[in-house]
Amino acid sequence: MIRTARFPALVLVALTVTGCAAGTEERAAVPSASAVPLVGPGFPPTAAEARDRLARLTVAWGKNWQTYTRAEFGTTWSDETDAPGGRNGCDTRDDVLRRDLGELRQGERNPCVVLSGVLHDPYTGKELPYSYRKASQIQTDHVVALGAAWRAGAWAWTAERRLAYANDLDVLLATDKQTNYEKSSKTPDKWKPPRKAYWCEYGRRWTGIKAKYGLTVSPPEKRALEELLATCA
Repeated sequence: MIRTARFPALVLVALTVTGCAAGTEERAAVPSASAVPLVGPGFPPTAAEARDRLARLTVAWGKNWQTYTRAEFGTTWSDETDAPGGRNGCDTRDDVLRRDLGELRQGERNPCVVLSGVLHDPYTGKELPYSYRKASQIQTDHVVALGAAWRAGAWAWTAERRLAYANDLDVLLATDKQTNYEKSSKTPDKWKPPRKAYWCEYGRRWTGIKAKYGLTVSPPEKRALEELLATCA
């Protein structure tokens, strides 16, 4: 995720999870909310699958970084995609909260709305509380950031494919706000989660995303992913 203070055009890349506008919980219930899976089948891949997919990825240096803008991936969250979690009537951010938070309490009339919960942050291990009407230290992170995806081939995609990527729950994680800022759009050769216990899954997720969308990896990025996957039991 790119720091917004330095790149104002990218302000929507890292979205802080805060309470929604008053009255959202009172909307009519969305019957399909609990029926749509919040993760793609077989995602993330196992360590063995990830190693196999990593070996098959095209190795190339990123390009067209100078043409990237957040708007290329849509200006807001969208439920109108065929990515995991799409077309279930819920905001993408709410889907991420419903999937990633523990001690979850959802709205009675609208199950899309998350009233409260606790995030066990995968990157740091911090316990982060969430409350519907309060600002929180939780953000929604694109594991392979939009800027990183752009450099790795998303620059050549259609607008529809980029919108699907930006809202694909397999690409997204609820994470600690400050750590997400530090991660920015760095690839694993430049940034790894502070919590080493998560390195294996981070490598699996990153590789799975790159393989799913046919994105390239740079030579140092591939070496870093091999190191992450080497931590898997």
